[in-house]
Amino acid sequence: MTERNITQSYQIAKERYAEAGVDVDAAIKKLETIPISLHCWQGDDVGGFETVGALLSGGGIQATGNYPGKARTIAELRSDLEKAFSMIPGKHRLNLHASYLDNGGKYVERDAIEPRHFQSWIDWAKSNRLGMDFNPTYFSHPKAADGFTLAHPDAGIRNFWVEHGILCRKIGAEMGRQLGTPCVTNVWIPDGYKDIPVDRTSPRERLTESLDKMFAEPIDPKIHLDAVEAKLFGIGAESYTVGSAEYYLSYAVSRQKLLTLDAGHFHPTEVISEKVSSVLMFCPGLLLHVSRPVRWDSDHVVILDDELQAIAKEIIRSGKLDRIHVGLDYFDASINRVAAWVIGTRNMLKALLIALLEPISALKKIEQEMDFTKRLVTLEEQKSLPWAAVWDHYCEQKGAPVGMAWFDGIRQYEQKVLSARAGAASPVAVG
Repeated sequence: MTERNITQSYQIAKERYAEAGVDVDAAIKKLETIPISLHCWQGDDVGGFETVGALLSGGGIQATGNYPGKARTIAELRSDLEKAFSMIPGKHRLNLHASYLDNGGKYVERDAIEPRHFQSWIDWAKSNRLGMDFNPTYFSHPKAADGFTLAHPDAGIRNFWVEHGILCRKIGAEMGRQLGTPCVTNVWIPDGYKDIPVDRTSPRERLTESLDKMFAEPIDPKIHLDAVEAKLFGIGAESYTVGSAEYYLSYAVSRQKLLTLDAGHFHPTEVISEKVSSVLMFCPGLLLHVSRPVRWDSDHVVILDDELQAIAKEIIRSGKLDRIHVGLDYFDASINRVAAWVIGTRNMLKALLIALLEPISALKKIEQEMDFTKRLVTLEEQKSLPWAAVWDHYCEQKGAPVGMAWFDGIRQYEQKVLSARAGAASPVAVG
């Protein structure tokens, strides 16, 4: 599409939206302020850089597919991320797992990691004008092999993982301090039973004790925020998950922590878009892990489907954007991994733009007046307004490719960079 066509289409779209009472320029300015946190683990199939080798099983974490060219080193992962960010309009964030530390080729145990093991990541983020978020890694470790970590019956193993969590909070705080934007450190554990347990209470009592120890030291919310994440089940934990939705909702409310809502961590008939307004009534904030479950928590690449748009609309309609942190969480090894980042992030931004282009005040007034016929008509008419022309203009304004032009760049990157990795000997997994 030519620059002239983009401009003309945008002007027509502005007029159409103005007729509906929507200020398009204001919507774009708002979209500019919403960062999306890209998850590092899409780039290497959740492998990390602690040691050379494949991900150990545990907790239902499984990337499927063998598309050539996955990142094998920190340098390769950063290169792939930079390519992805260049195709996405706006300034965003990187969500890093503890297992992606820069250890200089020397193994560091998880209860001994320090901010210095992540300094190169912080420096890289600063040079790319990115914020950072963080996650303790409670999987792919011998002390997680039996499916229990913070709720383990062995006090020694519990304390090991508590210490890991304490250190991760310090690392997250250092990220926030140096980058000037609060780092959200999210706690998720795989703990649970494959078959029906006798005692459902004791593991949750142990988890509560572990979490309270981990969160004992207060950290300035200007640099760091804590979040806790529930899950319905995992492979090997099909019958009972210690950190269930009810458990973590109760914990987050009682301890005033952020609650993480992952789109794939609930029953198949549940959607997180319906939970946003309820949780924000009592929790200080929300972390959203936007994913696309297919029959279960399968973490497919985010597409512009009804639920993604519903999530975005709840974010914007709530009027509490300052308390909501948006991140992505999927990993697909069956397609180009860099493209997967771009597809999902651009779709998340498209959904947010569509939500920002709603005449929200007018719709709320119509609803309060109980004119449900007009509400339905207005919502349906919104669907045919030319939001795509606004999106194209936004991409051009931010120097990001318009339409499918980004895909040409990904194909060129695949031919020049990713294809060279396929069949090559695996290098040492350090930067």
